[in-house]
Amino acid sequence: MNNGLVIVGGGQAAASAAAKLRELDQEVPITLICGEPVLPYQRPPLSKKYLSGEMPLERLILRPQEWYDQNNIQVHCGQMARLIDRESKLIKLSGGAEVPYDKLLLTTGSTARLLPPAVAPEARGVHYLRATIQADQMRPHLMRDRHLVVIGGGYIGLEVAAVAAQFGMKVTVIEVAERILQRVASPQTSDFFRELHSENGVNILESAGLKQILVSGGMLGGIELNDGSSMDADMVLIGIGVLPQTELAEACGLHVDNGIVVDAYCATSDSDIFAAGDCTSFHYRDALIRLESVPNAIHQAEVAAHNMLGEKLVYEVTPWFWSDQYDVKLQIAGLNTGYDSTVIRPGKREGSQSIWYYRGEQLLAVDAMNDAPSFMMARRILEAGKSLPKNVAQDAGANLKEWI
Repeated sequence: MNNGLVIVGGGQAAASAAAKLRELDQEVPITLICGEPVLPYQRPPLSKKYLSGEMPLERLILRPQEWYDQNNIQVHCGQMARLIDRESKLIKLSGGAEVPYDKLLLTTGSTARLLPPAVAPEARGVHYLRATIQADQMRPHLMRDRHLVVIGGGYIGLEVAAVAAQFGMKVTVIEVAERILQRVASPQTSDFFRELHSENGVNILESAGLKQILVSGGMLGGIELNDGSSMDADMVLIGIGVLPQTELAEACGLHVDNGIVVDAYCATSDSDIFAAGDCTSFHYRDALIRLESVPNAIHQAEVAAHNMLGEKLVYEVTPWFWSDQYDVKLQIAGLNTGYDSTVIRPGKREGSQSIWYYRGEQLLAVDAMNDAPSFMMARRILEAGKSLPKNVAQDAGANLKEWI
């Protein structure tokens, strides 16, 4: 490989792929192109410990510059990949440079879903959260007795609400759906987190649509809801989900369908271009899905690294995720898509529990709240391709090891 391997991206998948490629081949040239002005970093703490100030930037960054130097990996930070020329096998950067490749890996991740400017005009005090610079802009304004309004009751919004409440802020969460976490969790899980936030002083308004964010002279004034009511706000966070960053792939003609479509080997519709992480969509249980999770980014990137070097590893996944809110760790194993029933399993610790999702008699997924043992057992059962009878799942005294 005269031109070597090129990775485009600045998150977990990019860093994982670079490490695995160098582990597998000590000589092949590796180039990493990061659009942000910092080295690849982990994003989950942006809405938690990094936002609160508990985690400095140095800990957020996955590997220091010295590691890239020692492993002879060339890094371009602060330069966007603007165009992929598939015929010439060149990547054109925002600074004007061109980077040739033999094999290319796209780990472009995802970006915050934006509200229309008419609803959410740009103003001081209105924030999205997907990068360090956005967390840095928010942190100084996390002050006692100020009012934060969170638009969106998903995991990002609830995690930021928890951080703000712990700073002593007044917090209101606005959710247009009938309940928080409706897209991703059962009513029981929604109830658990609604009660948790209520106990910590957070006001959650469900079935409440945002009409517009009120701005005057470039400054945030408050929000107006669809029912005509309004409220003051010192800061607004918009957390209504993310979109895969597929612009590069689309512009060069790769197959895109809610993400860059990859096959079982993490290859795109161009056999010399691979993709991994949040930006990809792939087949799982006969459906095309996209996973926004660190474990998926790591594993998929490592499989792609093997295959960029000529192997034929198949990417197999049992999805798992987590969220930290206050002193509760939510751990999720599997995907609950298509479930038709749930059972609740009490945990061994006070206040801990797990929700087990079924389609018919087949176990699909588990939400575990401060219940790591149930999460680990569920994950092992799912990875083994097995199920668990509902009466066993809801029996706190049952030995789940027998079902692995």
